[in-house]
Amino acid sequence: MLFNSLDFAIFLPIVFGLYWFVTNKNLKFQNVLIVVASYYFYGLWDWRFLGLILFSTVLDYSLGVALGKYEKPNHRKILLWISIITNLGFLGIFKYYNFFLDNFIEVFSVFGYRFSAGSLSIILPVGISFYTFQTLSYTIDVYKNKLEPTKDFVAFAAFVSFFPQLVAGPIERATHLLPQFYKKRHFNYQLASDGIRQILWGLFKKMVVADNCSPIVNEIFANYQNESGSTLVLGAVLFAFQIYGDFSGYSDIAIGTSRLFGFDLMKNFNYPYFSRDIAEFWRRWHISLSTWFRDYLYIPLGGSKGGLWMKIRNTFIIFIVSGFWHGANWTFIFWGTLNALFFLPLLLRETNRSNLDAVALGKLIPNFREFFSILLTFGLVCFAWIFFRAENLSQAFSYIESIFTWNLLSIPPKFPTKEIGFIGILLLFEWMNRTQEHGLEIERFNVWIRRSLYLCVMFLILRYANFGNNEFIYFQF
Repeated sequence: MLFNSLDFAIFLPIVFGLYWFVTNKNLKFQNVLIVVASYYFYGLWDWRFLGLILFSTVLDYSLGVALGKYEKPNHRKILLWISIITNLGFLGIFKYYNFFLDNFIEVFSVFGYRFSAGSLSIILPVGISFYTFQTLSYTIDVYKNKLEPTKDFVAFAAFVSFFPQLVAGPIERATHLLPQFYKKRHFNYQLASDGIRQILWGLFKKMVVADNCSPIVNEIFANYQNESGSTLVLGAVLFAFQIYGDFSGYSDIAIGTSRLFGFDLMKNFNYPYFSRDIAEFWRRWHISLSTWFRDYLYIPLGGSKGGLWMKIRNTFIIFIVSGFWHGANWTFIFWGTLNALFFLPLLLRETNRSNLDAVALGKLIPNFREFFSILLTFGLVCFAWIFFRAENLSQAFSYIESIFTWNLLSIPPKFPTKEIGFIGILLLFEWMNRTQEHGLEIERFNVWIRRSLYLCVMFLILRYANFGNNEFIYFQF
């Protein structure tokens, strides 16, 4: 079920009503309702893969219980590896089997060996990359004694399948989200009304900004050989806002929906396009994934405690694995490597933690240096997005080569005035609220100004949204 669909517009109020008016007196019933609603939410996409979620839930719940009983390090390590191998094994089969097979055959063909092996004709289950990492965080944290193993199977099943963030995150840690299923939840008007504002802002980002940029980006990338250099630059910039509006819009709707049910999810985006360097960008973009890799891969590898070469090695591993997590394509691996190269000068000069606060705090506009830094960082990010968006490396390099032509400085023949206007509104709201939780958190304004702005955003959605049930980009990951 899509957040931007009529199905969800009917589903959400029904679940909300049952949650607060029927099951509100019993925490167990509320958690059961969340599990049923979540499985229905996911099953509408493809019911056949519900078994995978159930298997992952039963497996990690059972392993958690076993970890609570065994004290010998070897036994505990075996249990942990069962969880890691099984969960990543499913991910590997569904997501990476054909990629490794194709590359294996291609490598050996270079040396004159010919293999014939059939590819698997399978579809990637939506959200498997997200809930796999979520259940792994539980087993790893129980193994490290950071979390007591749960004895409440329903609460654990609700944690794994929680529908607002099941298919595209934020990737929650068990230490943060699971305990929220143990506590009695009371309706909080302030929390719920802010949740609705965040949902509204997420719908604007997805349905107005991303979905209107999408057809233009598709056309430019499909016909890049016939486009001017300036049009290709425009295509990369529009894709930057398409993927941001699409993914951060999903996160806003997920977080806002969770607030309606009394849950607090972690922030996943923190105005990344106002970053002054690449390190700051990665602290603000897809935060739940970046911090997952930091806590469960970068730090176990030694983090930044070793010498310079270890820091460089670990940084490249993190970025390359992060790229590979997005998909079985060399474009994602190259995209991750490119970001590691952008990060490297900051690491060598030890300036990767220079910009920790929001830019231009207490000021209306940034100074020249800040503005130039933001533009430079955004330019690097857009350049890397070309690899992320391209179908293969050959297309990406050809696209970049086509940019640097005599017509690079010309005005694109078909200038998307309306879409640029939507991006301008997005940037204006987010700049004014860059220290707030989301772009529509405007409590400091007069009530009439607030209501007028809410109505303006609603009007833009109703007037310009694409109601064609467009899927979210990150569903494919």
